[in-house]
Formats: sequence, structure tokens, C-alpha cells
Amino acid sequence: MHSIKELEDFSTQIRRDIVRMVHAVKSGHPGGSLGCNEFLTVLFKEVMDYSTNFDMDGVGEDLFFLSNGHISPVLYSVLARSGFFPVEELATFRKINTRLQGHPTTHEGLPGIRMSAGSLGQGLSVAIGVANAKKLNGDSKLVYTLHGDGELQEGQIWEGAMYAAGKNVDNLIATIDYNLKQIDGPTDEVMPLGNLRDKFEAFGWVVFDIEKGNDIESIIVGLKKAKEATGKGKPVCILLHTEMGNGIDYMMGTHAWHGKFPSDEQLVSALEQNKETLGDY
Repeated sequence: MHSIKELEDFSTQIRRDIVRMVHAVKSGHPGGSLGCNEFLTVLFKEVMDYSTNFDMDGVGEDLFFLSNGHISPVLYSVLARSGFFPVEELATFRKINTRLQGHPTTHEGLPGIRMSAGSLGQGLSVAIGVANAKKLNGDSKLVYTLHGDGELQEGQIWEGAMYAAGKNVDNLIATIDYNLKQIDGPTDEVMPLGNLRDKFEAFGWVVFDIEKGNDIESIIVGLKKAKEATGKGKPVCILLHTEMGNGIDYMMGTHAWHGKFPSDEQLVSALEQNKETLGDY
């Protein structure tokens, strides 16, 4: 177990990694990456039971699938700083012949990556298949997914939601990054999502809200409740209320940083707001 201060320091370093990675190649997606930073920090440092001796099967381990693959910077940083691969490799993000492509892929053999994630809407289906395999194999560990709220505009998500409840896939926890923003603007303007709690409950899921989705203590409590709800016949959904661009003042409150790199001056400002804690690569 880690203290709240240790987890906050870890997430601060993740923010530094994210903006430096995106700035270095002048491409990438910092907004959603920053918004999900605290969640992935808690998930990998406090909640999931896994081994960094990576293999694709993941037998006897909790598994994570990133469905909204464009927020790869946060996943790469968390994986590296959790021991899956050298932190120095973060400097190769989006460069020629890198294993750290803009969207995660499996053919490069990057430890921690079990599915290619670029086209939105697919991660839930993959995770359901893996969760079913664990049940068939008598593996009691859990499967976690992360999705963007704009991603829920994809029909495949709701096919998966229907299947998971109908087939009692109760070893699955799907989290929605509920920031109400996507690449073209607010979700309510692009394609209104309606009441997500009502929708998932109508599909037969157990639903929890983490209202302070960038607060580490709140995330710990929320994930604990979600875990306690598994194994009872229903899949579990977490609505994680986050702020896109969290932790960097000029990125917060707007969808503009969904896929935009900071300038040299903006990078300096971002790093100044997030003092080095673990050591940069």
C-alpha cells in the first residue's frame, strides 16, 4: 500500500511525462491523458494484482484494457513507472520504429499492452471475451476497462453492454471517463449521451459514480466499492467524473487540448506547475 502523498507524487510525475512526450514529437493527446492520470495511478499502484513479468495470457492476474487508445501517453507512463519497461523508452513516443505508437499496438510486443486500441468502441468487447475466458478457466481475477464518454456514441459498446449483463459477466469493471468533452466539442453538442446511469442500469449493470474523478482518495474508495460488487451476477460500471487536462491550468475546462501539443513556453509552464518527483527520463 502507498500513502496518498506517494500516489500524488506518482501522478505528478505522470503529468510531466505526458506533456514532455507530446511536446517532443508535436503530436498526441494530452487532455484525456491528464484527466485519467489519477485513475490509472490508483488502478496500477493500489488496486490491480499483476506481474511485470509480462505475458499475453495474464493467467492469475487482474488485466486492464484501454479502449480509448488515443490517451496512450498516460498508459505508457504508468506502465513504465510501474516497471513494465524502462522509463527511458518514453522518449521514443511516436517516433519511427518505436514500440510506443500513438495508439497502443500488440505487434511490437510492448509489455502491458494486450490489445490494439485505435478505433473506438472495441475495448469492451475484447474485455468481455477475456473475462469469459477467465471464468471458464477458473481464474478469479478481474478485468478492467477504460472508455471515453464520447466513445459511448459507438454502437458496439451497447452490444457489449447487453451481452455482458445477459451472460452474467460479473468479473468485469468498465470505467467511463465522464468529462463531457470530445474532439469536436462538448458531448451534449456533438451527440448527447443522455443519462448514462439510467442507461447502464437499464442494460442490467451495477453503476457507481466517482464524483471527484481526479481525487485519489475518492478513486480509492470508488474502486473498492466496485470490486466489492463483482461476483454477484452483474457487470460493474464506474462513471468517473474527470476534468480534461487536469493539473495544467491552461488545459482545463476546454476540449481544445484533446489532441494538441504544448508550445515550448507552455511546456515550461506545465512543468513548473508539476514539480519533478520521481526523476524525468
